[in-house]
Amino acid sequence: MLTFSITHWQAWAPSISNQSCWQDWARAPFCPTVHDDAPRLDFLPLMQRRRLSAMARMVFASAWPLAEGRPPMPVVYASRHGETSRGFELLQTLARDEDLSPTSFALSVHNAILGQWSIVRQETCETVALSIDGDGAEHAFLEAGALQSRGHDQVLVILAEETPPGAYRPWTEDIPFSYAAAFVVERGANMSLELCADDTQPDDAGLPSPLNLLRHLALNTSRWHCRTGNRTWAWTRR
Repeated sequence: MLTFSITHWQAWAPSISNQSCWQDWARAPFCPTVHDDAPRLDFLPLMQRRRLSAMARMVFASAWPLAEGRPPMPVVYASRHGETSRGFELLQTLARDEDLSPTSFALSVHNAILGQWSIVRQETCETVALSIDGDGAEHAFLEAGALQSRGHDQVLVILAEETPPGAYRPWTEDIPFSYAAAFVVERGANMSLELCADDTQPDDAGLPSPLNLLRHLALNTSRWHCRTGNRTWAWTRR
């Protein structure tokens, strides 16, 4: 069993930008009708904002307020599909037999957002980028626990996905809408995470694990389960 404390969290999705909005969404989950929105990031200079993709903007909007005023923290970033929009644009460029943009190629790799985060914040803490499966939230927190076991008191966990280009959507049903969520994970025991019996009934409302985590945090649920394949996870909040 992994024990820890989530002391702060913040998330962003189109039309769901603060905890009050997330509480409304958690009581009756819905899919926002706006898919091409992106946070403004007025706290960053214009030139830095222009270099960020829509997905990176979501990550910064969620994680930046949690990092401000705190000592630099190691970061665990987890995404299943990553920068699909950038990757699709690169494939279209190749199909037109045009030269690839070195910048677009460099920013399409899975850990590019972490690189941008480190550069913009001028921090050199350890960062981990995970390519995740259906129980990505659980594995991200396990990674945070591993960092804490090596002496880090606080870890910033970031979970993010973007609505994929239309050509990909028949194969990416696990992303109902674009979102990013950030959590400050500290030593403590107000939460626990463990594998449990496979026959336990999940409480996921058909949502991917990161959104299911947000839903239960917003609802102050004391215990819930999430199942992916043959793995069932139990979350407990004390």
